[in-house]
Amino acid sequence: MKKTKNTRNTKAMPKKVIAKEAGCSCTMWSWAIYVYWFIILFFIAATFYIIGRSQEFLHPAAHNVVITEEALLLPQDYIDSAKEKLNAGDIDAAIVELNAAVDSNANSNVYTLRGEAYMQMGEYQKALDDFNSAIEVDGMNALAFYDRALLNTRLENYDAALTDINNALAAQSMKPVETLSLRNLYAKRGQLNLWLKNWQGAVADYTNSLARADGSVVANVYAERAEAYTALNKYEEAIADYTSAVRVISEQIQAAPSQEQRESQSSNAMSYFEKSAALNLKLGKADVAKNDLESAFAIAVALNDSESMERIQNLINGLN
Repeated sequence: MKKTKNTRNTKAMPKKVIAKEAGCSCTMWSWAIYVYWFIILFFIAATFYIIGRSQEFLHPAAHNVVITEEALLLPQDYIDSAKEKLNAGDIDAAIVELNAAVDSNANSNVYTLRGEAYMQMGEYQKALDDFNSAIEVDGMNALAFYDRALLNTRLENYDAALTDINNALAAQSMKPVETLSLRNLYAKRGQLNLWLKNWQGAVADYTNSLARADGSVVANVYAERAEAYTALNKYEEAIADYTSAVRVISEQIQAAPSQEQRESQSSNAMSYFEKSAALNLKLGKADVAKNDLESAFAIAVALNDSESMERIQNLINGLN
């Protein structure tokens, strides 16, 4: 009897059987795909979980942060608010705003502004620390150098103030600040040179200040240059500067914002007339000196300054 092979004749198999076996094969392949993607997604999820845990370890409080309105404010918002409070004279509240600005973004300008606020309060060491920080952050911050010069001047540390003004001038030429003018910077350096008895340097700086177009002319620049000229025995030049100082006051006095300031300017003019009179006497010009004293006396009368009236009248009587 002839043996037959135990094989399946697919051609003779019913179509339903063939489809059943094919479906079984596809099902096994589909499950393999699912397992493969499950493994990939598991590793992706595990990676993000590990990263998240590492961030929590590095910043344990981050997941507890509550976003407040204050947290959404920009540093400039604090600065603008602080400037408004400073203009209103509320320095304490301004410093609170500036502290928040420093915490938010401690840039050079924020330190400078807070230093100015501290200086107004008389907190000179805190002001100095802030100006130092501002310059450390930005070595070309002309305003920070200028403010520190003003502070060192108040502290009578004139050499340090002079160094700061020199740095402010250098920084201003490279990185100009709108709130500063070369006229004022040169005038301040002239004043420091005057106090340090550098007469020639003072004259040069005051002259440079007056030659500048930016800013407005201030009477005391002429008057202080007159002092330097006097120390150099240049009496004619000094008298001309006192005359110019009085002229500037006469032009600007009506625009003074308060009666107190108008009286202060008038008192300065009276003093300049007296100093001019003294120099004219040195030059042997007694008549011109008398005219100066009479002008000073008229101002004393207008100010109802009896003490000055008596002193000036005695000087006039001495000339007569």
